[in-house]
Amino acid sequence: MYRATLRMDWSSAKAVAESIGPESGRELPRTRSSIRMDGDAAVVDIEATDASAMRAALNSYLECVIVVQKVEHIAKVR
Repeated sequence: MYRATLRMDWSSAKAVAESIGPESGRELPRTRSSIRMDGDAAVVDIEATDASAMRAALNSYLECVIVVQKVEHIAKVR
């Protein structure tokens, strides 16, 4: 079993948790995940049965985080 934890503790951590929360409830083959707030930090816990499934899950979550960061940046610029 492979395990990873992503901890994001910047100003938009709550937005990250809210936006990728539905993603964590989605069924992914060979993968389980959960998201929670720990104080001001969003924490994503991922468990996967193999390295390929872990890589896919990490890529998926990190892409979502990047989108939230880009939207936050655009909103600040305007």
